[in-house]
Amino acid sequence: MTGVWVLLGTLVVAVVAGLLLKARNGRVRSAKPAATPRPLPAPVADALDPASAVTLVQISTTFCAPCRHTRVILSALAEKTDGLHHVDLDVTEQPEVAQALSVLRTPTTLALTPDGRELLRVGGVPKAPELLAALHPHLTGIDAR
Repeated sequence: MTGVWVLLGTLVVAVVAGLLLKARNGRVRSAKPAATPRPLPAPVADALDPASAVTLVQISTTFCAPCRHTRVILSALAEKTDGLHHVDLDVTEQPEVAQALSVLRTPTTLALTPDGRELLRVGGVPKAPELLAALHPHLTGIDAR
């Protein structure tokens, strides 16, 4: 009888953990204001587009399946939106970049200004309408071409 209770308890914990992970996936979070701004790692700083109001830096790894889906969503969003640029940065061979940015999972998307200030971040596959709504105040003109 004890085995049944252990199995039932494990099942409940697994379902709760799965629901929490699903709820957090793709959620847009505002950046935490840093007391002293940290310099960006060189690959990220080099990827910023000075001509765009916001650069979406997607942190990916080689064998990440959700990263491919994220790349499609963000590329399409950047193509349709003025002032938005998308860059996919593979950190498989550069784990220090992910560590410097406090990225714990891939894909993670950072929205950065041309001077490198983090506006927001998304862990997991972003939801395009929610991301666009969060970016709206930072874009000079949204034009869905």
